[in-house]
Amino acid sequence: MSTGPGADSAPAPAPTTMFSSLKIRNYRLYAIGQVVSNTGTWMQRIAQDWLVLTLTGSASAVGITVALQFLPMLLFGLYGGVLADRLPKRALLLFTQSAMAATGLGLAVLTLTGQVQVWHVYLTAFLLGLVTVVDNPARQTFVNEMVGPDQLANAVSLNGANFQSARLVGPAVAGVLITAVGTGYAFLFNGLSFLATIASLLLMRTSELHPSHRAPRAKGQLREGLRYVSSHPELIWPIVLVGFIGTFGFNFPIWLTAFVHDVYDSGAETYGLLNTLMAVGSLVGALLAARRGVSKLSILVGAAVLFGALEVVAAFAPSFWLFAVLLVPIGMFGLTVNVTANSSIQMATDPAVRGRVMSLFMMVFVGGTPLGAPLVGWITDVYGPRIGFAAGGAVSLLAAIGVGLMLTRAAGVRLKLDLRRGHPHLALVPKQQGPVSHKESPARAG
Repeated sequence: MSTGPGADSAPAPAPTTMFSSLKIRNYRLYAIGQVVSNTGTWMQRIAQDWLVLTLTGSASAVGITVALQFLPMLLFGLYGGVLADRLPKRALLLFTQSAMAATGLGLAVLTLTGQVQVWHVYLTAFLLGLVTVVDNPARQTFVNEMVGPDQLANAVSLNGANFQSARLVGPAVAGVLITAVGTGYAFLFNGLSFLATIASLLLMRTSELHPSHRAPRAKGQLREGLRYVSSHPELIWPIVLVGFIGTFGFNFPIWLTAFVHDVYDSGAETYGLLNTLMAVGSLVGALLAARRGVSKLSILVGAAVLFGALEVVAAFAPSFWLFAVLLVPIGMFGLTVNVTANSSIQMATDPAVRGRVMSLFMMVFVGGTPLGAPLVGWITDVYGPRIGFAAGGAVSLLAAIGVGLMLTRAAGVRLKLDLRRGHPHLALVPKQQGPVSHKESPARAG
């Protein structure tokens, strides 16, 4: 629903179909470039995790690598949002994508020449994280400039589908490539893949963009963004939820490498297969979100509950194939959480502070990894992969239940149980009779 000025006289938005955003030329160019770049990104992720495990034999070392990549987001994430609100996003992305290409090519040279050491991987991961501080909020908010508000939810979902489509190809290719010729060529492909995104940005028609208002340089902009979020429950509680899930529930590089290495005594091809199965589920989740075209907070909480519960179940799966199959719905519900939180927060945020709000979202989602990854890696090393995986799922499940209760309280509703035949058994109803006084947020409370 539209809530902005002039909403009553605005023309009705174009109907949303699963791929409606691709009708927009600028977004179509961007999506093509992202397919190539995302494939390279997934290849590097698999190669990086496997290289560190090969060099050290430690799940904790993999956790440290992941933590170093996301530590800059935790430390400097909000500053990246300030820059995204101040500067032209297309120019900012041209810079960040070029810098990311340089990190991939540098690691490729070190690996292919046989000079790579684990501290090189740590340093590269940290430098990549520094660039991501600016790239993430700029990229998230640039979607709205390409497609406009009517197609925002669909485009965010298709971005997720794009990323997960690459995840279907990248890990599988990386697994074969690592086995055949080593990790260096996976890093090389990733470095070159950023050229596709750079080309798509250069080919865009700037006259067809929907530029958002750029915030002027001023004091107190970080505090302004934080105050804005704290005064909107429909923003703060989804951010809290993705913070817990990102910190404790999304440590798959640690868990999957440990399961492959310690539980199933297998190699890089099996690791690639498990990542591919998760990608299948994630792709399904993204496409379903694109088809819905709306972002309800009830969907966010429900998906988070199922995500956490399935992680606990998968942790104690008695066979390899049951474990592998359960990764499909885990990927689906995990992606649903990510996409639904992303689009609901963007649609509920004033464009003038959207960069700062999205930087906070990304800071807690991926910036919590430096806190969670070493802890999860230590639990996995000491108590085994099954306990480590189950612990992450349990924290995610409890966080989803807690945030769900807070959102229903903020919305002025309660959960009603009705066991009579012909009545819905569970439903959200107002706490008091009569119309609810709270206005529904643009993200829809569900």
